[in-house]
Amino acid sequence: MSKPVFGIGRRAAVASLALTALGLPAVAQQQAITLHGAVQFNDDHAFNKSLLKFEELVKKYYGKPINFVLHRNSELGLEKDYFAYMNQGISVDYAIVSPAHMSTFSKAAPFIDAPFLFRDLDHWNKVLDADVLKPIADEVAQKAQVMLIGYAGGGTRNIFANKPVRNLAEMKGLKVRVQGAPIWSRTFAAVGMSPTVIAYNEVYNAIQNGVIAAGENEAAGVEQMKFFEVGPNLNLTQHAITIRPLCFSGKTFAKLPPDLQAAIVKAGKEAGAYGRQIESSEDSAKVEALEKAGKLKRIPFTDRAKMQAMVDPVMAAYAKEIGAEAIHAKILAIK
Repeated sequence: MSKPVFGIGRRAAVASLALTALGLPAVAQQQAITLHGAVQFNDDHAFNKSLLKFEELVKKYYGKPINFVLHRNSELGLEKDYFAYMNQGISVDYAIVSPAHMSTFSKAAPFIDAPFLFRDLDHWNKVLDADVLKPIADEVAQKAQVMLIGYAGGGTRNIFANKPVRNLAEMKGLKVRVQGAPIWSRTFAAVGMSPTVIAYNEVYNAIQNGVIAAGENEAAGVEQMKFFEVGPNLNLTQHAITIRPLCFSGKTFAKLPPDLQAAIVKAGKEAGAYGRQIESSEDSAKVEALEKAGKLKRIPFTDRAKMQAMVDPVMAAYAKEIGAEAIHAKILAIK
């Protein structure tokens, strides 16, 4: 929760009124602002590294006393909780959140992270650099009062399962956990799988207990959550490249001084780019290390082109349904 900076004397009266409005006790001496962040992982994860870089850059650009508290290892819940907190202006001021958790406020938001949207990492980077996603960021800011100040991510998502899946025939009927946004269920169903929405922190037990047979994630998530223990077959569908917006609460932002606002916007963009570089470069190295340690086995998937062809009409129809046709067209047009 944010605490503004105020001095003593005449400014103390202003401080008292402002702090009372925020529901905080008035103080008669200068007090540094404190911003709270949240993340599901520990400091080995790319998200944590991105958020710590954000903290470092804000301090650098702001140049005044400021405190950051990063709540790690799901201390404050999951990403969907962080987004709700930022929307309400409580508990969490900044976090990295999957676009799937923004669908309540913006139907188009999950589309920026949809399966088979990007041809490869080069295409993905060009889309982000071209600022094609600005209309979605504007909608999220308006409707959810959460700002997308940077874009991290860059992990290539594959299907981890308790059995090898080498082609569409072996994929048929596969019970797989997907994110909550409708596009994930629709695309996975279109290629013959049986998708089901399960909370991220319940995936391990769900596979272990036979509720599902598979999940899908990038290497950092597979490593961090130890999904390889229940799904040791990493089936290389390469169906998505992640975009993970670095979010900041609009309600918190509005209460901050202009120079700190400027520092946050500048730091957010740079920290997002830093996170993309980290995760995209670490992705294959993490998979190789896990395979070398005997914790998982990479399974080549031979029908990716066929899978793409089956998904394309679903993607086009969904883009039309949610009013994202123009964004979809711009993404596909970038070479």
